[in-house]
Amino acid sequence: MRIGIFAGDVTGPRPLAELIEGAVRAEADGFASYWLPWIAGHDPMAVFAMAGRDTSRIEFGTAVLRTYPRHPADLASAAITTAVATGGRFTLGIGPSHKRVIVDSFGYDYRTPVRHTREYLTVLTGLLRQGKSVFVGDELTARFALRHPDRGQHEVPVIVSALGPRMLEVAGTLADGTFTWMTGPVTLAGHTAPVLAAAAAAAGRASPRIIAGAPCLVTDDADAGRALAARVFELYGALPSYRAMLDREQWPTPAHAAVVGDEAAVTAELARYRDAGVTDFAAVEFDTDPTASRRTRALLASLSA
Repeated sequence: MRIGIFAGDVTGPRPLAELIEGAVRAEADGFASYWLPWIAGHDPMAVFAMAGRDTSRIEFGTAVLRTYPRHPADLASAAITTAVATGGRFTLGIGPSHKRVIVDSFGYDYRTPVRHTREYLTVLTGLLRQGKSVFVGDELTARFALRHPDRGQHEVPVIVSALGPRMLEVAGTLADGTFTWMTGPVTLAGHTAPVLAAAAAAAGRASPRIIAGAPCLVTDDADAGRALAARVFELYGALPSYRAMLDREQWPTPAHAAVVGDEAAVTAELARYRDAGVTDFAAVEFDTDPTASRRTRALLASLSA
């Protein structure tokens, strides 16, 4: 199981320079990947394009970009640019987000997110793989050919934030894997991995990646660490898709999704994720205390080596 860092807006807005430096440091510390969401701050693809100049090995990935506000033709062109700027080290993560964001903030119709995602992936992957898409669906239309001289220079893998069974089937059929959040080892082993793998096999696709994002903290005071996690990640318990994953795991609050404890406890918990079929673990370092941050980073780096 590869270990990466999940940074950026997931714990609050960060300045551009800090995000770029975070990517450089993650590579220097030996991590396999560096993931950024797009909530309300910097565009992660722009961050990666700049960080690509100062790195040479680490994978960059979006976790994730909202699909509704951006047509897949527009996103495909930007993704190819990011892949070129990073020397082929870019993975495009997308997802339909949540009703309270898409409807309340942006005013889009969110009645059929699974159908929307299926149509979005059909157009997007056609553009990334063939350079064109002619598609008329219930929610999306595309009659578009990319005029991108660098298309085909680098593959752009696509992953989807798939949690429920129907979305996992879409991800397994049309994408290269999934990125999960607020989802624990029991759910990953008994629900996520088998549904995703079955859909991929039925579509004749390669075994999909499962990238599991989770808060992580190495500490001798696990109770205090979970109390901090409860404050930092409280809002995720109010979003229905995440609440469903927490309920599957029988976790009362988002704090229970945090991997918290001393070195032995955290190592053992990460082994549970690996055994559940997770191919990549993306750790959110959420304690800003310098001593706690160094200790957490040291253990994660040792496990990534």
